[in-house]
Amino acid sequence: MIRLKRTHNCGDITREDIGKEVILNGWVNDMRKLGNLIFVTLRDRSGFIQIVFDPRVSIQAHNIAKDVRKEYVLAIKGKVKERPEGTINPAYKTGELEVAAIDIEVLNTSKTPPIYVNRDNRTDEDLRLRYRYLDLRRRSMQKNLIQRHKIVQSARAYLNENSFIEVETPILTRSTPEGARDFLVPWRGKPGYCFALPQSPQLFKQLLMIGGLERYYQFARCFRDEDLRADRQLEFTQIDIEMSFVEVEDILSITEGMVKRVFKDVLNKEIDIPLNRLQYSEAMDRYGSDKPDRRYGHELIDLTDVFCNTTFKIFRNTIGSNGVIKALKVENDLAFSRSAIDDLEDAVKEVGAKGLIWMKFENNGVRSPIARFLSAAEIESMKERCSSSNGDILFIVAGDRSIVNTALGMIRGTLISKLPDPEETFDILWVLNFPFVEWDKEENRYKAEHHPFTMPNLEEFKRYKDTDPLKIGSLTYDLVINGVEMGSGSIRINTPQLQREVFELLSIKEREAEKRFGFLLEALEYGAPPHGGVAIGIDRLVMLMTGNRSIRNVTAFPKTKSGFDPLTNAPSKVSEKQLKELHIRIIE
Repeated sequence: MIRLKRTHNCGDITREDIGKEVILNGWVNDMRKLGNLIFVTLRDRSGFIQIVFDPRVSIQAHNIAKDVRKEYVLAIKGKVKERPEGTINPAYKTGELEVAAIDIEVLNTSKTPPIYVNRDNRTDEDLRLRYRYLDLRRRSMQKNLIQRHKIVQSARAYLNENSFIEVETPILTRSTPEGARDFLVPWRGKPGYCFALPQSPQLFKQLLMIGGLERYYQFARCFRDEDLRADRQLEFTQIDIEMSFVEVEDILSITEGMVKRVFKDVLNKEIDIPLNRLQYSEAMDRYGSDKPDRRYGHELIDLTDVFCNTTFKIFRNTIGSNGVIKALKVENDLAFSRSAIDDLEDAVKEVGAKGLIWMKFENNGVRSPIARFLSAAEIESMKERCSSSNGDILFIVAGDRSIVNTALGMIRGTLISKLPDPEETFDILWVLNFPFVEWDKEENRYKAEHHPFTMPNLEEFKRYKDTDPLKIGSLTYDLVINGVEMGSGSIRINTPQLQREVFELLSIKEREAEKRFGFLLEALEYGAPPHGGVAIGIDRLVMLMTGNRSIRNVTAFPKTKSGFDPLTNAPSKVSEKQLKELHIRIIE
């Protein structure tokens, strides 16, 4: 039993409480002694308040306070008063006030924490995750999770107001691999068979539309066995949305309304809608990325026509084979050393480019490995086209348009990583009409760019299905915020005939399609309405809205970069008895 049960939160004490007797519960954030006085900063989720232990007020409370240490859990009874002149702490909203302690109860003691709790510092991340329950006491972590809560509640309220129904879909389902690897779950009830954890509720939300729900949403847990990075975890949460009797515009509109509502509710920031839109082809041509961060400018510059009459063999051959020559300008070199340029050249070769050409303008001249092969007129035209000044460097790639865009887009990403983030700026846009398929060299077949249930552009599908599938577009859309893919969606295929044709294009044979997706194909036979949807990554949205660079800072209990949980030591080996029940034998 708590003898002193709180009447107020630490951070909610105001000037109106002066003279009142209050009871506070919380942790010792820090403490200090000044003569006979002991000062303790008490902390709870709401904030901080200074407690003063004065032997003239309560000798008993003062004596107990002598033995208190950081992170002890206390209950304090005392009277609120103004701080003496000159002792105000503007860092706290209660900085003008303090509580003169009358009584104290030590609810629990604490060992010295292995990480700092009362301030942010560069503690090793693995150590922070090992003691995550202590890391969560830090104000920045609590603020992140409170913002996450607000974002979720705002989105949920918006969807409820727009006639959506929240429905939970299964976590244990069947494996339908097409993209990332599935997490498999063996079951003792049927040895040799496995459930799979859902990569997304894709098939189930389509079945809900076939079931007549018309407007569905879910804050869905998703699981993908893929390599981790700052904005990716093995398990994550997305706002999953599906709607019937809609076209692309309807889904964009409802999503934009939700984004506008969330930014207003949580950050009090107005977002102008409709949002900007870019076609996929335009995004790649201008930025070399299907998720461009436009806050920095630095668009790719097409120089192909500059060299239409060139004698430089590489450029002449490129143009002759319908390739392009494009450049990225970097102002004042931005500390790209020669070794850094060599690293960039190795990187662009990995994405298929034959090489990287650099050209630096200096002292009204130019320095480049190819300068002697170009005419003065060509160099001047390049300088004018790129608006280059002394100190600027151009990175130039020649070849197939797709490869050139990807290579320069990668360099642009490296450049952006060297630049400071624009403060409190959000670049939000849609990227539309992605390619329907891509060619997988390893599997020697076409694979869905989005997923196999995406609606193709029907006219292009009929025209190019048998001749050039790479020319087929799709009814797809990605929501991009500050260069991060925040959400993705599409109109879905709603007829079994078209779905079977798409499976055929993707080299998914009829027997395999029935085995993996038979329940969906059967459902499509029973009057599936036109439908589509979108999924927004909650972890990434919270990361950006709180100004973080990693979703591990906005997730209560994340994994490390290697997928390990140092708090629970997961994953771990299981006993032979458990394996035997599942009819599993580990082969070393």
